[in-house]
Amino acid sequence: MSRGFSRRRFLASCSLGGACLVPRRAAIGMDDDDPVASWKQGVRIAPVSMTPGRHTIHTYYLLNPESPDGRRVVFFASLDKAGHVGQVIVQERATGRETVLADDVHTEDAHRVALQQWTMNGDAVAYHEVVNKRWRVVVVDVATGSKKIVAEDRQLGFGRGDGHTLPLYGCHWNPGEHRDLELYDIATGQLRTACRIADVEQRYGHWLQTEFKGKPTSIAFPTISPDHRRAFFKIAAGDGGDNYMGKVSLRQGIVFCDLETGRITSMRERWGHPAWHPDADHWIETGNILFDAEGRTTTRIPNVPILRGQHLAISPNEKLWVQDGLTESLGGPAGEWAVMVADLRGDRYEIIQKFIGNQGARSWRVNHPHPVFSADSRRIYFNINAGEFTQLHVAALA
Repeated sequence: MSRGFSRRRFLASCSLGGACLVPRRAAIGMDDDDPVASWKQGVRIAPVSMTPGRHTIHTYYLLNPESPDGRRVVFFASLDKAGHVGQVIVQERATGRETVLADDVHTEDAHRVALQQWTMNGDAVAYHEVVNKRWRVVVVDVATGSKKIVAEDRQLGFGRGDGHTLPLYGCHWNPGEHRDLELYDIATGQLRTACRIADVEQRYGHWLQTEFKGKPTSIAFPTISPDHRRAFFKIAAGDGGDNYMGKVSLRQGIVFCDLETGRITSMRERWGHPAWHPDADHWIETGNILFDAEGRTTTRIPNVPILRGQHLAISPNEKLWVQDGLTESLGGPAGEWAVMVADLRGDRYEIIQKFIGNQGARSWRVNHPHPVFSADSRRIYFNINAGEFTQLHVAALA
């Protein structure tokens, strides 16, 4: 480890709440009356990397693989047939030049791979890995390549690239003493407990007993809101041991908490594929439903097909949303996946890509497209499992 992180350089542009105040960029070329129109013709779709003979996978529909300044992309690359072992790579978008930040990274599956994600406003990349059956969270300074192990016996949740805090949780199959949601501040090196499973148990104890049959529970898969003030998470009840592949835990529910006070604010008893709305006051869920983050109101987005197995993400300009899913409801053949862009108000939508997605990485937990918008809402990143290798693609407006 040669050099530490440039703390002074980063803190100069960040608020105390863990968010860097980066102005939202205008979505040039999008019609306010019909924002889907721009995605109906002239859209360019291509693999992110042209290097053949390997899997290239972005983390999940909850994380934008593009750096906050839009200049680079982070992804997981693997020569392993299952996609379980590989490299964390950063690519310059303008030149295609790649830099390996971490090698021989062992993961849980090819579904979320190493949870690689931007942090420190693009100055660093965080990921998790397992070494000798012990999990750890690592942060890499992109400029210097220096690595720091920031936590052990935890996994990494879904943070914000424009922030400097990482959500951590105990391994969902065997959390041990790490049953709460913790936040690690990269800029200060401090680790604090943000939300406690005991508070969830106190408020929703009857539901936990019914759902998990009395098994000990823990917080899992925390996702920080766009304003860095809230998080939602899943509840897990693990089987114990050190086997992390397969159905090693029961997981259900979506719980919301205030990261500043630790207060548990609301809960829904079902977890589908939730994602934050950019306003941080709402979230979208399978079934094309928008929820109030306080659990008060719901709205169904009208006249847009619901694709089976869908993952949903809203564009940062708050005009569009994207989903993936199987096309059976549209009369498509078995195994066909689609990536669909739709107006957040409903009615208008466009399928920008279709493919038979039953190949790619042969993981026990298969990868899915997991589409997500870039910060300027002009590109959509998604994985395609249509050949021997899973490949990360990008669809860009003309």
